[in-house]
Amino acid sequence: MSHLFQPLQLGALHLANRIVVAPMCQYSTEEGSATDWHLMHLGQLALSGAGLLIVEATAVSAVGRITPGDLGLYSDENEAALARVLQAVRRHSPIPVAIQLSHAGRKASSRAPWDGGAQIRPDEAGGWLTEAPSPLPHGASELPPQALDEAGLARVRAAFVATALRAARLGLQGIELHAAHGYLLHQFLSPLANQRSDAYGGSRENRMRFPLEVFEAVRAAFPADRPVWVRVSATDWVAGGWDVPDTIAFAQQLQARGCAAIHVSSGGVSPAQQIRLGAGYQVPFAKAVKAEVDVPVIAVGLITEPEQAEAILSAGDADAVAMARAMLYDPRWPWHAAARLGAQVFAPKQYWRCQPRELKDLFAGSSHGQR
Repeated sequence: MSHLFQPLQLGALHLANRIVVAPMCQYSTEEGSATDWHLMHLGQLALSGAGLLIVEATAVSAVGRITPGDLGLYSDENEAALARVLQAVRRHSPIPVAIQLSHAGRKASSRAPWDGGAQIRPDEAGGWLTEAPSPLPHGASELPPQALDEAGLARVRAAFVATALRAARLGLQGIELHAAHGYLLHQFLSPLANQRSDAYGGSRENRMRFPLEVFEAVRAAFPADRPVWVRVSATDWVAGGWDVPDTIAFAQQLQARGCAAIHVSSGGVSPAQQIRLGAGYQVPFAKAVKAEVDVPVIAVGLITEPEQAEAILSAGDADAVAMARAMLYDPRWPWHAAARLGAQVFAPKQYWRCQPRELKDLFAGSSHGQR
């Protein structure tokens, strides 16, 4: 049997295969609330045949949004809007749905990528003052954020907990905490963004303290039978920044606190990063983490071909692969992967008659008969 199409457990959550639809920001909400775009976007991805769908980075507060168009789950209106989308998804697909909870920190109050992505200053329409571990701007031309004091740290922790409780009410089956890509939890981890002199800065142990506190708080708030895991940036790609040994230490601390998986990405905390791109360029980071923890590890980053994904899993470099841009380009990627690897995949019965005759057993439970 194909490794890619073997089942996987994330805690008590059963995945039919090891293809994960990675969280992908859409920058298309109204005051943080999901719209018809999300119904269309998540609806098509829910029919992909992947083993898990993770809803895009979802802000735990209004000031935690990357852009004014970011998805949020910090108000009753946000919760009701996302409930409508999830109800439609569940009506037509059995795919487990998780959500990525995030706070953008100093990278908040930005324009959407198609509008250039630049910082929106507090005195500009749609902008606000950002918050971060230290008053250090992300880019040299940006305004510095406000450093979080003790009350601010407590407020952010409480916001993550409140959003986790909303996620539980919505029936979401897992939570991924976003501690990657230069957002707030990653900012605490990296010495490039965290230059505090209190218990939350300085040593690696201190820099890990706040992200670990947030994890513990979310894990305690979310139902015990539903997994919580973390996405990490394994390296800042900058000398003197967060690196792979740091990531392994963080992953081990997370595992000790009940983390169900580690999703390994990289970069995002500094414009000075020098990323060496290439097919599967982040897989070696996943492999390094997997060698040191006993929970599933998810690899991501320029994994585009079924045979490539299969090779990653068969070599034991990771336990699952996450797809982002490749899945947007081809929302039926798991169907095509199953066809090429001789496996079966879920497809809605309304689509069963589309399978080629030579692949009549591609869709689980389907019949190739036609009138």
